[in-house]
Amino acid sequence: MIEDKNLKRILYVDDEPDIAEIVKLSLEKIGGFEVRVCDNGKEALKVIPEFMPDMVLLDVMMPEMDGPSTLTELKGMEGFSDIPVVFVTAKVQPYEVQHFRQIGAADVIAKPFDPLTLSNQIRDIWSLAVAES
Repeated sequence: MIEDKNLKRILYVDDEPDIAEIVKLSLEKIGGFEVRVCDNGKEALKVIPEFMPDMVLLDVMMPEMDGPSTLTELKGMEGFSDIPVVFVTAKVQPYEVQHFRQIGAADVIAKPFDPLTLSNQIRDIWSLAVAES
């Protein structure tokens, strides 16, 4: 369902305001994306039907609802289960990355990340997700 679609809208979910602001600025100013930020998974699940993101970027460890739980809920939402989800996390040991992919993540971006190359990383992941759909 994501073939023929351009990546325009990104939902970023992270409880750390400083990191969220860096991601938002990076993706909007450098990448030209429309970005909405939520500080936990519960809020993100409420925002998704209204914002209609093309991609969701999730922190792993958050209050209220963590990233993996949010991904699981999103995959069960009718009409939204095919949205590519990328974890942005410091939890990047090979077994952790493998687990995130097994539960449905399109990819994992390691924190700390380079704000200057983040948009290109996101576009590369999008291209692979479109090719696999």
